[in-house]
Amino acid sequence: MKVAADPSYELMDDHGGRSLIYREHGFPSPLVRWHNHKEYELHLIVASAGKVFIGDYIGNFRPETLFLTGPHLPHNWISQIAPGEVIEKRDMLVNFTEETFEEAGHSFTELKNLQPMFQRAAYGIEYRCRRTVREAAQLMQRISETRDLSRLGYLLILLEMLANSDDQHQLSGSTAAQLMGDEGHADRTNQAVNYIFSHYMRELSLEEVASHMNMKPTYFSRFFKQATGRCFVEFVNSLRISKSCELLVGSHLPVTEVCFESGFNNLSNFNRRFQQLKGMTPSRYRRLAGQRLIENGA
Repeated sequence: MKVAADPSYELMDDHGGRSLIYREHGFPSPLVRWHNHKEYELHLIVASAGKVFIGDYIGNFRPETLFLTGPHLPHNWISQIAPGEVIEKRDMLVNFTEETFEEAGHSFTELKNLQPMFQRAAYGIEYRCRRTVREAAQLMQRISETRDLSRLGYLLILLEMLANSDDQHQLSGSTAAQLMGDEGHADRTNQAVNYIFSHYMRELSLEEVASHMNMKPTYFSRFFKQATGRCFVEFVNSLRISKSCELLVGSHLPVTEVCFESGFNNLSNFNRRFQQLKGMTPSRYRRLAGQRLIENGA
């Protein structure tokens, strides 16, 4: 897994003259890594739950979550599964290039209505309305079953529906251009983030991770901020708050237990960090999230 300023580049060489690519894969898979590519990506999660990393955004995913990422915006989805568990089909993906719609837009002016959504996709978009996602899933299934003009037609119907949706949540605070960095840091950044991801739910210090990386703490601190766009403490707290949101919505644990299960060892610090990142208390977040699930037909 790579959550870094320098993701690996994925070359999709199977366009074969087609305007879009449909793919699906399971987990684990070689395709699951921190990477970027020139294509837009419409990404539907079919099975499992875990952490999503898009640009500098860290969040949760579950079945029936849908994302749109713009060209070269780094991204990755890591499922939290039991050791040895294999998911045969986790993802449904549709990829298409910016050039396709730019060129077609000169002849079909209606396509210009998609541009505001494409501009927002530079930061990553999540669609959270269950009804919207289920309709999108049906259209993606149609895309998987068809070819040529029929396939393109279903894509246009799907994109029009998403562009007209008022359920578009911008994710990253930075675009691809702001996140790209020195490729020489890629392997070390990946190693550091993997270690943090494996241990963030217990007490974890910068010094421990620096030692794991065979770096001095001061150097590691500078290196990590340059590579990820976040300082070490911010990154760890974001992972912990993301975990706490998952527990607040998906369990009936008291807030105090959510605090400790998420890796915090102090309730007041947990409440303060949660308020800073989410703009509300954990209890209010749980209430609002529950209301949204009911409104969205969960």
